[in-house]
Amino acid sequence: MKLYEIIAAVERIAKPSFQEEWDNSGLQVGRMSAEVDKVLVCLDVTEEVIDEAVRIGAQLVLSHHPLLFRGLKTVGEGTYQERCVRRAVCSDIAVYSAHTSLDNALGGVNHRIASLIGLENLRWLDSGLSAGNVDHGSGLIGELSQVVDAEEFISMLKERFGVMAVKHGAADGRSIRTVALCGGAGAFLLPQAVAAGADCFISGEFHYHDYFDPGTLLIELGHYESEQFTQDLLLDILAVSCPGVKAVRTSLNTNPIRWTL
Repeated sequence: MKLYEIIAAVERIAKPSFQEEWDNSGLQVGRMSAEVDKVLVCLDVTEEVIDEAVRIGAQLVLSHHPLLFRGLKTVGEGTYQERCVRRAVCSDIAVYSAHTSLDNALGGVNHRIASLIGLENLRWLDSGLSAGNVDHGSGLIGELSQVVDAEEFISMLKERFGVMAVKHGAADGRSIRTVALCGGAGAFLLPQAVAAGADCFISGEFHYHDYFDPGTLLIELGHYESEQFTQDLLLDILAVSCPGVKAVRTSLNTNPIRWTL
């Protein structure tokens, strides 16, 4: 299958027009005309991921987080981005990233998170300039099937996302029914979550000062932890639209953050 055919399949869901203006979703490295019969799916592109692609014979690395956000002035050995580009080019491996284009898509990253939590009646937290948008938006808000104690809800999140610890504000004996969420760095949507009447707002990371007077219960899963199941989402897209291509999830945990408990 040609690389451009695989990209077209991904972009039917994660349309480039959905991405935030600061983002760099899209083709990072590679030739559109390249033949691809094996894809390595990952959250982050690292040197070890490129090495794994070489080892298993993958011609494409499909990631969530872009390898490149800004242009490179040198392709040498100074940064991991430079080294990854060199390794990919020398091994004729393409790199494509679906970042906020997939975050903001209907059925995208945030919908996968909402499904894991069990939310119903989903709405966009921010549908952008057009309030009528139904196919894309930022963040989600929905309801649990029943009211639960905040501490119980946090414990459930810890189990379902397989995290060692959950960072959160004071639960204060509150109950949870209406839940707002945004995978990754979602602090920018806190005003919308509060305005929508969310009992809590789940994201990958918040700022320290957000916790002082948030207007809702903040629950922080970790950036990698909140988006880890994006890899499964990408595998699902390939399985449906590119059945002739073998897609493999990376065996590597690319989370650069470590916890000592």
